[in-house]
Amino acid sequence: MLVKTYGSAVMGVHAVTIVLEVDVNNQGNPGSIIVGLPDNAVKESMQRVESAIKSNGYKMPRTRVVVNMAPADIRKSGTAFDLPMAIGLLGATEQLQNSDAFKDYIIMGELSLDGEVRPIKGALPMAIQARKEGYKGLIVPKQNAREAAIVNNVEVYGVQHINEVVDLLEGVNTIPATVVDTRDEFYHSQYHFDVDFTDVKGQENIKRALEIAAAGGHNAILIGPPGAGKTMLAKRLPTILPPLTLQEALETTKIHSVAGKLPENATLISKRPFRSPHHTVSDAALVGGGGNPQPGEISLAHNGVLFLDELPEFKRSALEVMRQPMEERRVTISRAKVALDFPASFMLVASMNPCPCGYYNHPEKECSCPPGAVQKYLNKISGPLLDRIDLHVEVTPVPFSELSAASTAENSAQIRDRVMKARDIQSERYKENEGIYCNAQINTTLLHQHCALNNISANLLKIAMEKLNLSARAYDRILKVSRTIADLAGSEDIRPEHVAEAIQYRSLDREGWAG
Repeated sequence: MLVKTYGSAVMGVHAVTIVLEVDVNNQGNPGSIIVGLPDNAVKESMQRVESAIKSNGYKMPRTRVVVNMAPADIRKSGTAFDLPMAIGLLGATEQLQNSDAFKDYIIMGELSLDGEVRPIKGALPMAIQARKEGYKGLIVPKQNAREAAIVNNVEVYGVQHINEVVDLLEGVNTIPATVVDTRDEFYHSQYHFDVDFTDVKGQENIKRALEIAAAGGHNAILIGPPGAGKTMLAKRLPTILPPLTLQEALETTKIHSVAGKLPENATLISKRPFRSPHHTVSDAALVGGGGNPQPGEISLAHNGVLFLDELPEFKRSALEVMRQPMEERRVTISRAKVALDFPASFMLVASMNPCPCGYYNHPEKECSCPPGAVQKYLNKISGPLLDRIDLHVEVTPVPFSELSAASTAENSAQIRDRVMKARDIQSERYKENEGIYCNAQINTTLLHQHCALNNISANLLKIAMEKLNLSARAYDRILKVSRTIADLAGSEDIRPEHVAEAIQYRSLDREGWAG
């Protein structure tokens, strides 16, 4: 007998419905075969399926079993096809009578040898595709049910054992569908952070720079000696960014679902992600890739912050492959038979010591590096990458008097309010320009249109570029940052004081900075 069950394969951040055709017949040699481009994990599934079926009192056919996974030209990978395959076998051998119910459900799950259903990756994109194609429901492991239940208008059943799936399809024992109040849970946890800017003593100039970065979506690099607070400040940046919209949260959750990074029983990601890969990260781990392409750190940081601590220690090749995704805000992973797009719209925040010993320009400690070492250390970061970083911020150690002071610093909520007002101004300004939401994203045409300087401001910028030997690439960056500073001040025009503040954030562009 031939029956069909329906599963789902994840391609990039989207899902494709897979039809599993299970045929049991007496023709040919006994045994089982799986066709339709399965990988090794799928080929091995028949051993898990056989054990799970026998362990629960069902019979494994001793005739020829053929499982075809269509479309046959898409590579099937992973262990999540165990459950639909087992249900198909029970239907084809008439041990499960109501095989007509199979057409209503997408069924996915990994089986243990005793029939227990284990969690899978990518339940959210599977649920989105199931709703799109009009399926009645989705049967997934219980640990993935809340994640899939984010999607409305499709019933999601979380199961723990193969017997529960059989009972559900036979109508013997109805499992309640998982229901999640997405909006309530999402808005309830948006502002709950473990860290806050009020923890940071002193460093008011750095907080100001990060406020500007958050308001305009600018990339930033923090340069300072060890222990000055670079990492502490960077970790608090997500607390002052505008909260995620529901659409952004859905995009972010899809990426984490595909990568298998969502915790058990998770729903929508409600806070902007903060990713901090170690400097030994490989190229594929940073931007995505692998034999079966998976999202990398830059995609996991989508709609959030990517923090690269000790930037010069990263492999040059890993940093160079980031350049194109930073411009296009997505990364394309190409293979012989498939090209997958992963979103990668993130804010880059990097930190570095000013020299190998860490104490160049330190107010109290002496730098012990030999001549030329500072420039050599800085040269580890390529010009094109540095060109994409708008704010260069020098971090100095906090004096003891400020560390021990009892005064309370401004908290993240107060800073976030100012950032959100500036972002609202930018949203209104760029509402006619698709894909542009903040000043950091504007092109040259919009730059000339919205960042015009009066005579005094233009003259100030000209003098600064001549006196400080600023490079030509600093010009556009200064204009963009000036526009953001003006937005924070609620000013329609860019004033001289806005330009003056923006100029000071270009320290690495000054000739002789590391000389």
